[in-house]
Amino acid sequence: MNEQEKVVGLLEDIKVLLSHTKKVMNVEDLAQYTGLSKSKIYKLTHLRLIPMGNNPNIRQKFFDKEKIDAWLLGEPDLSDAFLEDQFNKNLMKNRK
Repeated sequence: MNEQEKVVGLLEDIKVLLSHTKKVMNVEDLAQYTGLSKSKIYKLTHLRLIPMGNNPNIRQKFFDKEKIDAWLLGEPDLSDAFLEDQFNKNLMKNRK
């Protein structure tokens, strides 16, 4: 690895660290911050199992970092089986 590649790698690491200081995150930021996949984040938002902004004039999802930290420390069940079960319950409820 040459010197230029090392510098680029360090700059990318710094960029990621700086993104974690944001107060408000989008889905991409949240995925990097939590390690959750974007699809899992979208499932959580659809089921309203994750705290998020509620501005009806903005289609994009936004998340408050402090609320996300508190939510993560509350040990939520993020397993695929739990999310699938919740999703199916929600579907059945909407069919009635």
